[in-house]
Amino acid sequence: MKKNLILVLALLLIFTGCDFVRTLAGRPTSAQVEQIHKDRMAREEAMHQARLDSMKRVQQQMADSLAALEAYLLDSLSQAKGTILNPAKLGGLYATKLEARYCIIVGAFRNRAYAERKLKACNEAGYTASIISFRNGLLAVGVCPSESLDETVKTVKKLRGQGVCPKDSWILINE
Repeated sequence: MKKNLILVLALLLIFTGCDFVRTLAGRPTSAQVEQIHKDRMAREEAMHQARLDSMKRVQQQMADSLAALEAYLLDSLSQAKGTILNPAKLGGLYATKLEARYCIIVGAFRNRAYAERKLKACNEAGYTASIISFRNGLLAVGVCPSESLDETVKTVKKLRGQGVCPKDSWILINE
């Protein structure tokens, strides 16, 4: 009797497969297990995509905030009687490549000797200075090159407070 029962179970297992035994035991079949796995993967992928979308929104908000901050700084500088110029407005640069996007111009001269004298004074005061040549013949002395407009505006205010930077100084935007 026991041998017959074992033989019947073995034959059922061989001809019907594991899914039959699983259903008898109240367990999910292989198709159901596969569907559960697919559903779990779809949920995880949706969560991952939602995280990516959230990160993209935050990144866009940060870019918008930085653009608004730059516009605010440019506006506040012009309201504080500061000037911001693009080299194209002065005929463009002449064979001078600027190392940073922003530079504070503390003097502009037609005479090279005057420009070199101002350059020497700025270097002796401990500031990174260079002479910037424009196509219209103007020689400008630029100090404190920077990639950040916020940092440049703060530096202008600091330099004006120390007397290094004249009131008619301006920020050159290298674009």
